[in-house]
Amino acid sequence: MRAAPTILHLDMDAFYASAEQAAKPSLRGKPVVVGGLGPRGVVATASYEARRFGVHSAMPMAQARRLAPNAAYLVPRFHLYRAVSDQVMELLGRLSPLVEPLSLDEAFVDLEAGGVADDTASALAVGKELRAVIEAVTGLTGSVGLAGSKMLAKIASEEAKPNGLRLIEPGTERALLAPKSVRILPGVGPATADHLRRAGMTTVDDLAEAGEAELVRLLGKAHGGSLYRMALGHDDRPVVAERDAKSVSVEDTFDTDLHDRVRVRTEVERLADRCVRRLRGAGRSGRTVVLKVRRYDFSTLTRSETLRGPTDDPAVVREAAARLLEAVDTTGGVRLLGVGVTGLADYTQEDLFAQAAGERAAAGDTAETDADEGREPDRLAADASEEAPVTAERLAAKGWPAGHDVHHDTYGHGWVQGSGLGRVTVRFEEPWSAPGRVRTFRTDDPELRPAEPMPLVRDPVDYSSWPASLPKSLSGAVPPGEESRP
Repeated sequence: MRAAPTILHLDMDAFYASAEQAAKPSLRGKPVVVGGLGPRGVVATASYEARRFGVHSAMPMAQARRLAPNAAYLVPRFHLYRAVSDQVMELLGRLSPLVEPLSLDEAFVDLEAGGVADDTASALAVGKELRAVIEAVTGLTGSVGLAGSKMLAKIASEEAKPNGLRLIEPGTERALLAPKSVRILPGVGPATADHLRRAGMTTVDDLAEAGEAELVRLLGKAHGGSLYRMALGHDDRPVVAERDAKSVSVEDTFDTDLHDRVRVRTEVERLADRCVRRLRGAGRSGRTVVLKVRRYDFSTLTRSETLRGPTDDPAVVREAAARLLEAVDTTGGVRLLGVGVTGLADYTQEDLFAQAAGERAAAGDTAETDADEGREPDRLAADASEEAPVTAERLAAKGWPAGHDVHHDTYGHGWVQGSGLGRVTVRFEEPWSAPGRVRTFRTDDPELRPAEPMPLVRDPVDYSSWPASLPKSLSGAVPPGEESRP
């Protein structure tokens, strides 16, 4: 624990949905739900307007539609979210060399390591200016928590939501945590919380009063001891700049169960190719291939095969995944498939399975990969971290998914509001325009084509001198201990 609140946690507010609202003036102030729109889709993010109806992330999309039938339902645009995330992470990197990203929209920052804060007043000044700069650069808002530990900083940012700043003074942790539910502590999920409840512990204070020995008896040495320390407000985990990935994987959920064994194998091989593209994109190789199969009855099977050495050869991963599939009973249907690679390394063993893969004609492998690139299966990809390039053919094959950017030669930039029966409805507007007009076209209209997302801010602030300006603003900082909200 630190004596000053110099660990910052940033959490962007309803990130995907807020980005869509910023890009689409007609959706501002209205419920927006982002996620898979197929029969088995799930909610990735819901705007705060949609949350008032009870919609939340990880909820089945069908249930969300029942709760908020008038909300806008959009397919994710990860290329936009990554672009905004890169801007935010670049800003955080200006504050400190120790930035620990947790996801596209969330990160810890060690302000002390960056030399921008060493006490309450300077930490508050950084938090206040960071929120202002993020909004000026991206058009989006984020909530900031400041504390002497990562656990407390994350709790503080959650309490600051939406669009706020919360500081927890070191030394006040025990009193702040005591009345809160045990679920607020890292590592306490529904099952652990229920186990503790049956033992008569529902608040953090109950855990502290029970003592370490009792928690170890209930939960085991590692978990029980860790939970007791956290209940006392102790958390010495450092901010780690590099969070090394332990695996790379992709998976797809299908709108209808797959029964054709040949089709299942084809999908496994396609997933293997996607997985290797991600693996190569990260500059890594892997030693163990993992196959995941979720069957019609929701039972999930995982099979793995460890190779003789690390590889990033798509043919090797395809063949290993296919061998694993042979050992899986797919009778009754398959609803989800996934392929992953673990045991990552920074090098490859070039001659791995050379006898099996080396005799293939390069043209044959290329033709197979290119064919996969041009084909779109009859479902939406569930994997959030890898996307194929957007083309007119892909959009048309997907039915022009709701939310995607398009351009019309006559009417300009717009986004798909809906499609079906050979028609596509487009709302023409830009992030900085007034809500736009809606027009309907044939899906094969030659003037209509996909477009790149537009910047969310027309004239973003120049932050090239930031954070050198921070010392000038200390006099205007929020008084110590005071929570800041717009």
